[in-house]
Amino acid sequence: MSAGRKLVIVESPAKARTIAGYLGEGYDVEASVGHIRDLPQPSELPADMKKGPFGKFAVDVDNGFAPYYVVDSDKKKKVSELKRLLKDSDELFLATDEDREGEAIAWHLLQELKPKVPVKRMVFHEITREAIQRALENTRELDTRMVDAQETRRILDRLYGYEVSPVLWRKVRQGLSAGRVQSVATRMVVERERERMAFRTAEYWDVAGTFARTEVPDDAARGSFGAKLVQVDGKRVASGRDFDDRGVLTGADVRHLDEASATALVAGLDGAEFTVRSLETKPYSRKPAAPFTTSTLQQEAGRKLRLGSRQTMRTAQSLYENGYITYMRTDSPVLSAQAIDAARRQAAELYGAEYVPDKARVYASKSKSAQEAHEAIRPAGDHFRTPAQVARELSGDQFRLYELIWKRTVASQMADSRGSTASVRLAATARLSTPAASGSPLGDRDLDAVFAASGTVITFRGFMAAYEEGRDADRYEEPAAGSKGSGDDKAEERESRLPQMAEGDALAADDLTADGHRTSPPPRYTEASLVKALEERGIGRPSTYAATISVIQDRGYVTGRGQALVPSWLAFAVTRLLEENFGSLVDYDFTAEMEQDLDEIAAGDRDRVEWLTEFYFGAASGKTEGLGLRDLVANLGDIDAREVNSIDIGDGITLRVGRYGPYIEETGVQAVGAEDGTPRRASVPEDLAPDELTVAKARELLETQPDGDIVLGEDPVTGTPIVARNGRYGPYVTEVLREPELDPALSAAAKKRALAAAPKPRTGSLLKSMQLQTITLDDALRLLSLPRVVGTDPESGVEITAQNGRYGPYLKRGTDSRTLPTEEAMFDVTLEEALAIYAQPKRGRGVSATAPLRELGEDPVSKKPVVLKEGRFGAYVTDGETNATLRKEDAVETITPERAAELLAEKRARGPVKKKAPVRKAAAPRKAAAKAPAKARATKA
Repeated sequence: MSAGRKLVIVESPAKARTIAGYLGEGYDVEASVGHIRDLPQPSELPADMKKGPFGKFAVDVDNGFAPYYVVDSDKKKKVSELKRLLKDSDELFLATDEDREGEAIAWHLLQELKPKVPVKRMVFHEITREAIQRALENTRELDTRMVDAQETRRILDRLYGYEVSPVLWRKVRQGLSAGRVQSVATRMVVERERERMAFRTAEYWDVAGTFARTEVPDDAARGSFGAKLVQVDGKRVASGRDFDDRGVLTGADVRHLDEASATALVAGLDGAEFTVRSLETKPYSRKPAAPFTTSTLQQEAGRKLRLGSRQTMRTAQSLYENGYITYMRTDSPVLSAQAIDAARRQAAELYGAEYVPDKARVYASKSKSAQEAHEAIRPAGDHFRTPAQVARELSGDQFRLYELIWKRTVASQMADSRGSTASVRLAATARLSTPAASGSPLGDRDLDAVFAASGTVITFRGFMAAYEEGRDADRYEEPAAGSKGSGDDKAEERESRLPQMAEGDALAADDLTADGHRTSPPPRYTEASLVKALEERGIGRPSTYAATISVIQDRGYVTGRGQALVPSWLAFAVTRLLEENFGSLVDYDFTAEMEQDLDEIAAGDRDRVEWLTEFYFGAASGKTEGLGLRDLVANLGDIDAREVNSIDIGDGITLRVGRYGPYIEETGVQAVGAEDGTPRRASVPEDLAPDELTVAKARELLETQPDGDIVLGEDPVTGTPIVARNGRYGPYVTEVLREPELDPALSAAAKKRALAAAPKPRTGSLLKSMQLQTITLDDALRLLSLPRVVGTDPESGVEITAQNGRYGPYLKRGTDSRTLPTEEAMFDVTLEEALAIYAQPKRGRGVSATAPLRELGEDPVSKKPVVLKEGRFGAYVTDGETNATLRKEDAVETITPERAAELLAEKRARGPVKKKAPVRKAAAPRKAAAKAPAKARATKA
């Protein structure tokens, strides 16, 4: 054995490479590639355990909620490799992240590796040479309370998902899932869409104009500025915020201007003399935003960089592992003393000493339960590298995100921005008795009209020289100007300059116009605003928000429209079922309380077994309405699946969430358009948002999507009628054959046999480019001509046909199928072209080899060229030996050589996946360990 060798285990290969460069000889730095163990699926349990206490959840709920862990099949090779390295080491350093997940990974490594050498827990928040050296000198023991909290969360999520999800399968659709945080996040998005659906617009008018001083001969000194009518005859003019979501005016003692009133005021003010009635000036100052936490980083990256939460966290993870920023999962905005000094020093060097306050700024977390890492996200090191210094090393999203973090950190230690704000009120008399203004709803009399304007003059930019925080309303779904919650309501916050004025000064008005506005519904959530809302409610952990948003998108509950999150009708059905039958589980306050309970477990103030017992079996505390999760599911009663999957649109029209997608049904008026009295139905387009499905739109769909047969004509060869229909699997065309004439004397069985032997009508699904309303007879005959005989293979003598299948167009030669590139190819592919397709190597189930999408240079490990390809399961990168599928957050257009190398390295570290996993050996349950003191558990492990 080599003397003095030390084994250091981290989570990721990228992190391992960076740390290995700092530690040098004598250290073996290896990656576990995330968790090595987890709860298995019940179906994966050994046969003798499937009927035992672990059979339902892989957790024994009757014996202290003991979990049954197994090593993941793709991690067995990695565990064997770590055990081999451990044999040649005389010391083990567990250097996983210092959060609950990292602590749990370290605990699982101990349980599986069973080291006989000294074990030290090594923690750090940035990967720099200085930080790694400090971590080696200041190790600690494993924190089993954090392990308890993580394990409790994992078991909680298993119980929640495995008890509630089957209800969704039975009553809504197979394959759906429910989750402690994902279901609540989905409910929030659905509730916002409900508000939009219930919203009724209101119209209101105002008057705006441009003003300038009249007593100043110099045009430049006169100045000009815009102002808006705010008061008429002593009453405030109504704006968007004075109307509720039903379009009803709620503001007290306000004047609601319509078009006639606003137009009359413009006419009455024509030529009027305006004077400055009041002028108020106040000092202005603004403080910088705190350094980034996980949540605020996701929000700001969404606003400024247009990055989704998942892409933000993926990019931040790469920056952290390569030593550019500190740990990216943190609830705390606190900066270390070294970081504060670095930020202040850099601000003074780049912007000047006057931009740095005398005292350092100290930030504290607003969350009482802030845990995870204990410092904000900032540039790594005791001396920050500027964006210019890393520009050659970073590119794309990595550079943009580093620059954002650097700016925010430096600005957080800079001086306030200062200036002054001025508010001015202008007044004139509107003469409505003039012929041009007569007939106004305001009456034929003179009225006092008051206009207002404000402006901010920044005299010292302070921190704004480096960075200014964005706002959601400035970027996403901002309502129309002047509307409810619009940018006009925040116009006073914008920087503008007013000319020098004094009370009594005369002003001239120019370009007075009457403007009409309509109130807008509440804006949909974006990823950034949803993250903010979840954090404000205390739901979930910021470190999990990216994964939560990804899950609700992958499940089909939410789709993206630009930056906005739009719920599907499926989400409406799922949310309704949960609200009506599991109300407490999707209650916002209850979900937030669960997070606080987990924090108490992590702090050692609460017992995990007692808490899980109360959650699952119930307790006298009144949580979950007095019932535990088990009894809540068992006492659901009969759920009307049809009712759960129905949403009333109005006027006798109901939307139903069907097995093959949403459709509308006219339930209130029978026999409309249907002679047999059955209600009319029409499918709902996927790109139609729920708030856009009005009664008028629903009727349009019912009119343009006939539910009965559309007669297209007759087949010129056979003379049979050809019709188009809407079926359960989508629109299709078919021929209408005459029913065979049967002898009435035949028995029922004989009639059944005769009908079975009768010719079957040809059918053909419409192509993606076709629509039921525009299908022609020629189109239908082309579809009914399939499958089309392309020719005979000269070597095998087997016939080759072109067909349209469930997964698209394909060729078939015996049992050998190959995908066709387009639907049109079914009709015009030649025998030579078909043989050329079959001559190509077959990849997967009927997928032919494709040319690379892009070349990505040489892999640093294998030294072989890396290319990006499109495969059966999506895009992937390969060096000819190792294939690595792109993650959901990896865009084909922006994948970099560095990211490709990272994906290949992770795939090599996981090793090949075995087709058939060996029988798993049960891990030691933690029930006994849970009763032992923390120190004893760590020692035993």
